[in-house]
This record gives sequence, C-alpha cells and structure tokens, in this order.
Amino acid sequence: MDSMDKRTEKEKMLAGELYHAFDKTLMDDRQAAKVLINKYNTQLATTLEGRTELLQQLLGGIDASDPPFIEPPFYCDYGYNIHMGSGSYANFGFTVLDACRVEIGKRVLIGPNVQVYAATHPLDGHMRKGCQGPESGAPISIGDDAWVGGAAIICPGVRIGNNSVIGAGSVVTKLVEPYVVVAGNPAKVIRRLERHAAGDEAAIEKLES
Repeated sequence: MDSMDKRTEKEKMLAGELYHAFDKTLMDDRQAAKVLINKYNTQLATTLEGRTELLQQLLGGIDASDPPFIEPPFYCDYGYNIHMGSGSYANFGFTVLDACRVEIGKRVLIGPNVQVYAATHPLDGHMRKGCQGPESGAPISIGDDAWVGGAAIICPGVRIGNNSVIGAGSVVTKLVEPYVVVAGNPAKVIRRLERHAAGDEAAIEKLES
C-alpha cells in the first residue's frame, strides 16, 4: 500500500481499493450499524412505518413511499452502502458485506440466507496477515425483477441483469445477463427466459460496459 496516499481508510474502501478495516472511523461506522441492526432484529418495530424508519436510518437509499421489506434477522457491515429499490423483499437471514456499494433494484425477491459479499481479501496470505492486513471490495448490482434463490452467494463485483433468476444454493462469480436462469457452483446459465420488455438489449449493453 502507498505510504504517500493521504486518503482516509474509508475513502479507500469506498473506492474499492485496499484499506484497513480496523481503522477507528470504520469501526465506529460498523458499531453504529450494529445498534440499528439490533433494534431491527430484536425490538422489531411492529408497524411498517417503524420498520421503514429504521431502514431509512440504516441503509443508503430506499423509497419510503414503497419501501423494501426485509425479514429479520438481517445483517450488514455498514448499511450506508446498500441501496434497495421499491417493492423488493428479502427473506430471513439476509447478509450483506457492504464494503462497496450494493445496488438492489425494484421488485427483487431474495430468498432466505442469501449472502451478498461486496468485500474480499488479498489472495497472498503474507499480505492478508489475519486482522492486521488490508482488505478490499467491489460493487454488486442486482437488476429489477430478479429472483435470488435461498442460500445463494453473490461474490464481489457481480452484476445481475433484470428479470434473471439465481438458483438456490448457487455461487455467483461473474456477470449474469438479463432474462436467464443460472445455477450451480460456479453458477452457469441453465435456461433462457422469454423477453417482454423493449429495453432489454440496452440493459445488456449497460451491464457489459
């Protein structure tokens, strides 16, 4: 890591570059998220308005007029890097390591125990150094009307296209184009779905750019 780099560890993290997660600012951010997560998971506001208020405080962006619904327990690192579209739903045990931005589109369905990893570590063990070494991340996006099956794992840097389906238990390691079903470890296309929207080709071009 460049000793001349004057950026904060948080700035490096958000840029998807190597950073030290045990920096005080980042530890404080994670602790603040834990407080809100604990309220969401244990006190559990009994009204939709109460849940929405907590999610507004925790997440980086939601539509309060048509908020997503996340079943507790829900877990994340920071919260402020998660943006979740209107009408989306996540079942029990949704876990997001949001070192980088995680964009979840509109009307997305997320099964139980899905894990989204926008965080990663160096492959070189001498660089990792356990908790003393640096880590990094890469943004993840899940398109509108996607369905992520239970216990699927979404790896750093993955983009999932609109209307695609991720089979239960899959490990997604690369781009998933719109209107396909993928499954397996690593996930591969097993079926192509009928297209209904006129803008699908543009969506593919955007994903590949």
